[in-house]
Amino acid sequence: MATASDVLVDGLIDWGVEVVFGLPGDGVDGVMEALRQRQNDIHFIHVRHEEAAAFMACAYAKYTGRLGVCLATSGPGGIHLLNGLYDAKMDGQPVLAITGMPYHDLVNTYQQQDVLLDRLYEDVSVYNARVMGPDHVENVVELACRSALTRRGVAHLTIPIDFQTDKVDGKRSPRNRPHHVSDVYAIGAELPTSGDMQKAADILNAGKRIAILAGQGALQAGDELERVAETLGAPIVKALLGKACVPDDSPYTTGGIGLLGTAPSQDALEECDTLLIVGSSFPYIEFYPRPGQARAVQIDIDPVRIGLRYPVEIGLVGDSQRTLHSLLPLLKRNEDRSFLRRAQEGMKHWWQWMAELSSRTDRPMKPQVVAWELNKRLRSDAIISCDSGTIATWYARHVMAQRGQMMSLSGNLATMANGLPYTIAAQVAYPNRQCVGFVGDGGFEMLMAEFSTAVKYHLPIKVVVVKNNVLGQIRWEQMVFLGNPEYGVSLEPIDFAAFARACGGSGYSIDDPTKCGEILDQALSDPNPTIIEAVVDQYEPPMPARITREQAIRFAEALLRGEPNRERIALTVLSDQVRQVV
Repeated sequence: MATASDVLVDGLIDWGVEVVFGLPGDGVDGVMEALRQRQNDIHFIHVRHEEAAAFMACAYAKYTGRLGVCLATSGPGGIHLLNGLYDAKMDGQPVLAITGMPYHDLVNTYQQQDVLLDRLYEDVSVYNARVMGPDHVENVVELACRSALTRRGVAHLTIPIDFQTDKVDGKRSPRNRPHHVSDVYAIGAELPTSGDMQKAADILNAGKRIAILAGQGALQAGDELERVAETLGAPIVKALLGKACVPDDSPYTTGGIGLLGTAPSQDALEECDTLLIVGSSFPYIEFYPRPGQARAVQIDIDPVRIGLRYPVEIGLVGDSQRTLHSLLPLLKRNEDRSFLRRAQEGMKHWWQWMAELSSRTDRPMKPQVVAWELNKRLRSDAIISCDSGTIATWYARHVMAQRGQMMSLSGNLATMANGLPYTIAAQVAYPNRQCVGFVGDGGFEMLMAEFSTAVKYHLPIKVVVVKNNVLGQIRWEQMVFLGNPEYGVSLEPIDFAAFARACGGSGYSIDDPTKCGEILDQALSDPNPTIIEAVVDQYEPPMPARITREQAIRFAEALLRGEPNRERIALTVLSDQVRQVV
């Protein structure tokens, strides 16, 4: 006779789940036994920290479009999942978290690990249920999987330890008929009405200087985006989660926007009279056109997101690819190509500047050099996972998206430590693709033990750790946003190459820019899980595309108020600005 855990795991298999990321514990022993008995049908990846399991489930969902699943024990195990689950929530990824609880008749009696995880998960979840008995499992696992996939969010099931091994013996309420639920996944047409499509086309056809802002929701609509851009003479500005929606060498894109973005993207949004937003909720409202400057149309799968960041005249609720495909026949060619040509000319100068910054041979080595040399060696099938911090600036500007690649990072949560778990999940999902993590030392150190997970499962990931021995993003925020000297941001150096070898993988070190490419060639061809430590200049600033007067004042205040490294920082910033002018 099947147990509740058997029903749970069989339900996952019925929903197409092939892998579960997690950490065992006595609060989920029943579930672990069900997984053991079905290990030919569903694979368990044993991680070193539950936070990493949730990150991996999120990344698995991002890179495959399928349900990501993570498992943790009662109490602290379930608590540890939360950061990775908020990453999934805020980036709209379907993830199911399964947690344990104490014995059902001892909950709320000061038992060990007596944490009410169903209450704790109320904010992070789109579906959240405590299993009330073995005959309850079939119903809730179906709803949990369906809710996560259709509502693009986190579902949570928590099951008391004794229920996990109880038999499903038919002792159920009269209304709870066996097998009354279904694992059939239903997908709607996800298309706006024809009337709304025509209204949107009328607005876009009336524009003279049209810009497109594309985000994560446009990742599968690259061809359609370029066709719309060609028709409307519109540059494509990319939010960071949408970096891979069109390749960076496309003649239509101006690259990223925001503090990590390009000057031509900022120009496009400041000068446009019409804006088409496709699958993006880019959060930095100050970089949008001024309200009233541009007429706007927005495409989004979620009606709640329409008009979230900018006042739009029409919202098209639907899948970006299908909606753009249906919109294209209604659009008229904009014969005035001057707006697009200005953007293209701006990008020509931008890439010349990026190439100059990335080809410097002075020491200490500049982080741009590492990103640029890595970029040259990435395969067209590469999956690149980035961490948060200054590393995201070098990734955004110097790692060029190619057609066929996948790329992601923690977008809206912007948490540190996601880069390594994302890379592991990518390699689990795609064993034959090149999976590369591009991370800073601060974020990597938080979950660096997960490198041993890659070794354990013989995953040939490549992790480039840009090492500057400082929490660089926080340093610059302290100085530029508040005008304060840096404080509490220095890191104790770690030999990451030696760490890699201690874990059973391969480790390489780079500190000479003239040898950067050569060492990357060796490391990327290494068949083992590999860490490449790149030691860089910690005083190289992640400069915004345009420095505001207020930022300059705050920066000067920080130097005057006793910034301990003011001479080195000032010299580096001045040197970069001279290069830009020249």
